[in-house]
Amino acid sequence: MGADMMLNFANFSTLFVCMVLKFPQIIMLISSKSTKGISVKSLLLELTGFIVFILYQMYYDYPPATYLEYPILIAQDVILLLIIFYYNGNLKQSLLYAGLFVGGWHLLTLQKWIIDVAMSLCTFISAASKIAQLQCLWVSRDSGQVSALTWGLATYTCLTRIFTTVMTTGDAQVLVRFIVMAGLNGWVTGTVLYYRRSGKKMD
Repeated sequence: MGADMMLNFANFSTLFVCMVLKFPQIIMLISSKSTKGISVKSLLLELTGFIVFILYQMYYDYPPATYLEYPILIAQDVILLLIIFYYNGNLKQSLLYAGLFVGGWHLLTLQKWIIDVAMSLCTFISAASKIAQLQCLWVSRDSGQVSALTWGLATYTCLTRIFTTVMTTGDAQVLVRFIVMAGLNGWVTGTVLYYRRSGKKMD
């Protein structure tokens, strides 16, 4: 398989996976009507990281194929948060977060240095989102309604994006971000599976 074919496969498979990435998690939430084990802080930080990342890519006119999945991921995170707020009885709180994210979107694009600084912090923000989910799992010692499939798919998309970044832009900040995210997503996936097996043994 040639380099171009591998690049196209990585781009399209990533886009396809991201189109359904959060569906297993959404389905689990709706069927159980429980948000047990899911960290709202993790989702909010993840959404912040997604917004910063897509704005950075757009600002510097990077190939759209390298970030096309992010609008889809942002939309799915918003749906997931709305479902969580609904089941937690905090639906009105979503309006506050919506205002903050819209305001932040405009602020980030006012000056070049702002988006550059935001991108330098993006890896830490996204890493913090994974650590927040890990912390939630460690404290509860129960994977609850956390979908291992969603986190496993997220690991795959980070691995493919490591490849596409090397093959296209070579941006060191973007590359480091995906390497860190792949490791942390894999860690969350393993933790969810561990507590799920532990829970079955106890039953």
